[in-house]
Amino acid sequence: MTTTSGPGEARPGGTTPLLSIRDLEVSFRTEQGTTTAVRGASFDVHAGETVAIVGESGSGKSTTAMAVIGLLAQNGHVSGGQILFEGKDITRLGGAGLARMRGTDIGMVPQDPMSNLNPVVRVGAQIVEALEDNGVARGAEARRRTVELLEEAGLPDAERRAQQYPHEFSGGMRQRALIAMGLSCRPRLLIADEPTSALDVTVQRTILDRLEQLTGELGTAVLLITHDLGLAAERASRVVVMYRGEVVETGPAAQLLTDPQHEYTRRLLAAAPSLASRRIQIAKQSGATEAVADDLLAASAEAPPAAADDPIVEVDDVTKVFHLRGEGLFSRGTDFTAVDHVSFTIPRGSTMAIVGESGSGKSTVARMMLDLLPPTSGTIRFNGEVVGGERADRRAEVRFRRQVQPIFQDPYSSLDPLYTIYRTIEEPLRAHGEGSAADRRERVLQLMDDVALSPDLLRRYPGELSGGQRQRVAIARALALNPDLVVCDEAVSALDVIVQSQILHLLADLQQRLGLSYLFISHDLAVVRQIADQVCVMERGRIVEQGSVDDVFDNPQQPYTQALLDAIPGRSLALAVGD
Repeated sequence: MTTTSGPGEARPGGTTPLLSIRDLEVSFRTEQGTTTAVRGASFDVHAGETVAIVGESGSGKSTTAMAVIGLLAQNGHVSGGQILFEGKDITRLGGAGLARMRGTDIGMVPQDPMSNLNPVVRVGAQIVEALEDNGVARGAEARRRTVELLEEAGLPDAERRAQQYPHEFSGGMRQRALIAMGLSCRPRLLIADEPTSALDVTVQRTILDRLEQLTGELGTAVLLITHDLGLAAERASRVVVMYRGEVVETGPAAQLLTDPQHEYTRRLLAAAPSLASRRIQIAKQSGATEAVADDLLAASAEAPPAAADDPIVEVDDVTKVFHLRGEGLFSRGTDFTAVDHVSFTIPRGSTMAIVGESGSGKSTVARMMLDLLPPTSGTIRFNGEVVGGERADRRAEVRFRRQVQPIFQDPYSSLDPLYTIYRTIEEPLRAHGEGSAADRRERVLQLMDDVALSPDLLRRYPGELSGGQRQRVAIARALALNPDLVVCDEAVSALDVIVQSQILHLLADLQQRLGLSYLFISHDLAVVRQIADQVCVMERGRIVEQGSVDDVFDNPQQPYTQALLDAIPGRSLALAVGD
C-alpha cells in the first residue's frame, strides 16, 4: 500500500485521529463458507477533516463504513483489527454500545434516499423520531428543531415540507432531508455513503456544497464514500483507494491525482468521466495531439462520420402536455407542459445525446420516441414513418418494435428476477418467432460474446450478477433483434466509473461494428462528452442549445449549459491527469 503517513500517527500539529482504522478485517458467513470482504484496511480521519474512500462496486468501501457504524448485515462481523474512535476500540462495545454512539457520535447519510426514508411516515416525524431516540429533544421542542434542521439543509418552506411524505419530495429534497437527519444530533463524524450518486450534477453540487458548509460550521469530520475520483478530489482533503477489500493507496487528494502510484488508482483516474472531459479540454487548449482524445473516446473516435442528409430519426415541433388533477373534489386541475416544441434529427449511425436536469423533459422525449407516450402535437418519424397513433398495418407496428429497442437506467428493475439470463436474452427472439430453439441459442451465445459476458452466466438469475453484468445483459437483450436505433435512458448512471467506462466503450464498439444509432439520455455532461456526436440541452421542456459535442462543450452559448458544465465534479481542478 502506498501512503504518506502511518495510520494512528499524530499529525505534525500534535492532534490524534478522531477515527483510526487499523488492520481491519470484515468477514461474511455464506453457504459456501466464510468470505473476507475487507482485509488489513488502515487509515485515519482527523477532527474536522473530509476523507474520501474510493473504489468500484465490491471494493469494500461501503462495508468498511458499515463496520465503523456497526450496521453490517446479520451474516457479517469484524473478524480482525481495530476501529478506534477517540482512542476507544468500538468493535468491543457490542450492539448496545454501538447503538448509543449512532447519531450522537457517528451520523450517517445513506445512498438511496427513497429506500432509506419510510414512505408511510411524514418526513418531519422521521427526524423527530431521531431526535427523541437520541435524547436530543422531545415533543414540541423536537418538532421546532426539525423545522430548523430542514432549513439548515436548504429546504425552502421547511415547516410545510416537514408535514409531507417522501414521495412528495424530489430526489434532491429527499437527500437534504437525510442530511438533516444525519446531522440532527451534531455527530463528530458523519459517514456519507454515495450521498449524491442518483442525482443530476447541478443538484449534486448544491447538496455537496450544503453538506460541506454544515459540517464546516459544526466542525464535523466526514467519511465520504464514492466511486468517482473526480468528485473525491474536489471534496476531500485526503483520499483512500480500495480495491478487492484492501487499501492500495492513500494520500492527499491532489497528490493522488497528479502522481498516482498504484495501477488501480491509475485505472480509476482513466475511467472517471469528469476527469476525462477535463483532459480532453486541456489537450485541445494546449494544442496537444488528438491522440489524447482518441484514447479516451476509444472506438467511437474511429467511427465514420454520419451523413447529416440521412436521418434515422426526425423530431419535428413535438409537445407533450400532461393534465394534473386538482387537490379538491371539484377542482378542474391544470395542464403541465413537459416537452415544449422540441425539434432535432439523428443522423444514421450517430449518437444524439439529450442532457438536462431532472424534470427537464428528456426522459419524456425518450418515451415518445419508444412510442410509450403519444405526443400532444408535432411528429416523430423513424425511417421516414410516423411514430405513434394507430397504425393501419400491424406489420408496421411489429417492425417498429424490432427496430427500436430501449436500455433503461436501472439494471436491477429492468430485468425479470424470475428469468434466467438465457431466458432474458432469448425472450425477444421467442416473442418475434425468430428461428428454432437451436438458432436462438446460437444467437444468445453470440450476444453474450458481443457484450463480453461468459456463457457460464446463462443459468444464473439477475440477482446473482453485479450491476455492470446486469447492464450488459440488458444491452444484449436490446441487440437481440438487430435494431437500428437504441434508446439509452440514463443507461450508465447507476454504475461505478470503471464499469461505466466499460459500458461506454462497449456501446461505441457495437455502434462501429453494427452501424447502430443511439438516442442517449443523460444528466451527466461528462459522460456525454465521451459517447455522443451531437447534443441537445433541455431546460424546462425546451431545447435551449444544440450542436456538436465539441461546439457545446468548448463554446456554450447559454448560461444554463455553462451551469451544467461547471457542475461536473472535478472540473474546477485545473489538473491534466496522465494515463
